[in-house]
Amino acid sequence: MESTTVMTVATPTIDYWSYYGSQTPPEPCDRSAENIFGAYLSTLYYIVFFFSVFGNILVLVIIHRFERLTTVTNILLLNLVLSSLIFVSSLPFLAVYQQLTNWIFGDAMCKIVGSVYYLGFYSSVLFLTLLTFDRHLAVVYSLGAPRMRNRRYAIISCGAVWLVSGLASMKEMLLHSADVNPIDNNTYCQDNGRNLYSVHVDRLRESGFYIQLFLFLIFPLVVVTYCYVRIVITVLSSKIVTKFKTVRLIFCIVLLFFVCWTPYNVALLLQYQAPKQEGGNCEDLARMSYTLHFTRNLTYIYFCISPIFYTFVGKKFQNYFRLMLVKRFPSLKKHVSVSHHSATNMSTKSTGNGL
Repeated sequence: MESTTVMTVATPTIDYWSYYGSQTPPEPCDRSAENIFGAYLSTLYYIVFFFSVFGNILVLVIIHRFERLTTVTNILLLNLVLSSLIFVSSLPFLAVYQQLTNWIFGDAMCKIVGSVYYLGFYSSVLFLTLLTFDRHLAVVYSLGAPRMRNRRYAIISCGAVWLVSGLASMKEMLLHSADVNPIDNNTYCQDNGRNLYSVHVDRLRESGFYIQLFLFLIFPLVVVTYCYVRIVITVLSSKIVTKFKTVRLIFCIVLLFFVCWTPYNVALLLQYQAPKQEGGNCEDLARMSYTLHFTRNLTYIYFCISPIFYTFVGKKFQNYFRLMLVKRFPSLKKHVSVSHHSATNMSTKSTGNGL
């Protein structure tokens, strides 16, 4: 990366995890306003981190206490929660980096955090897609699905997701490094690929961009759209309300995911194409920077509020949560309504486990 791209503190924080191609302004631009904007927004990362950790752990506790951990849906949910926790674990490091405009965690952590960020992102996309496909099997092929939807199917599917996500995120481990900029003496964590030939760096960046675009955006979007079209047709033809309630929660989560992630990927596509177009000035670069800031933070908010959908949109999770409150605070029993059926299941499970 040329020195002109890191002369101001804004450049390393514009999109240092998703920088594809070389984007060199025609002349040095004052990016301080963009950097200040990014530093202010980075305070949101701490909120996202704490709420996401709390929400996902709550989901884990509910599944562990009230559900069977061996069902296909719960195995997929557990892996989705794990991928979300992996993703948000990178946010505190990113927040500190943007606020200090200086990477203080060393070269090894630069590679690890960059890889963890994308491992969590990629696996979340695929697990959401897998959950949707699993619901599609359960609803559309309700008679034959039990033979396929077994524990082995779930474990193999999850293993494949982690393998693909791990291989896709290896690019960040190869490219990212922490280097001191001689102009301002700050350390920047960037995908500069200092130990690789420039031609290899360019190819890795370009291949990474298209892998993210097609494998982790277009492909999931096509699969999810197809599955839910089939699900809607089946539900409307059968007129079984319980099936609609079964898929409603996951539909909300998947829809929210693409609403939050699609703008960011479109912004990345525009950023990637910008260097190939003639012209361009500081105002264009500033607009792209603000767009990336906004859309990127929109995606982070998703990981904060998705556990709320797990816990409060589904009636079963709502009841489980109320059961936990009543058991912990018996005085709330008069004010909190609890399903008798779920309470009976909880009592049976607790007796069986010796709790």
